[in-house]
Amino acid sequence: MNEILQGKICPYCNQKSELVHSSIIYGAGTNYGMIYLCKSCDAYVGCHKGTEKALGSLANRELRALRNKCHALFDVKWKGGDRISRQIARNSAYQWLSKQLEISREVTHIAMFDEQQCKHVIELLQK
Repeated sequence: MNEILQGKICPYCNQKSELVHSSIIYGAGTNYGMIYLCKSCDAYVGCHKGTEKALGSLANRELRALRNKCHALFDVKWKGGDRISRQIARNSAYQWLSKQLEISREVTHIAMFDEQQCKHVIELLQK
């Protein structure tokens, strides 16, 4: 399970993912850094800038769309103000979300959520 959350194993086919440059997905001339990719499932996840550390688990087209919708709804809850205010607000927002989902704060990251968790977050945030 840990390797799935680290982007190293595809959650759809359980095969090892490849670490490749993002231009493979986004086209030549585009540089979002490195990504983990499962070519057979069209599942991928980006890495933290300048590292090989995955932002979360690999996601197929449907899950990527759900995660994007989660972020669109969730990020408005904490963005705004200066950098320090945003960091405090972000931490508080994720703490709230972990309580709502009844999961530990350490795994409360939208990039780690599966389809069901994303749908639950969207429902919570649209209330």
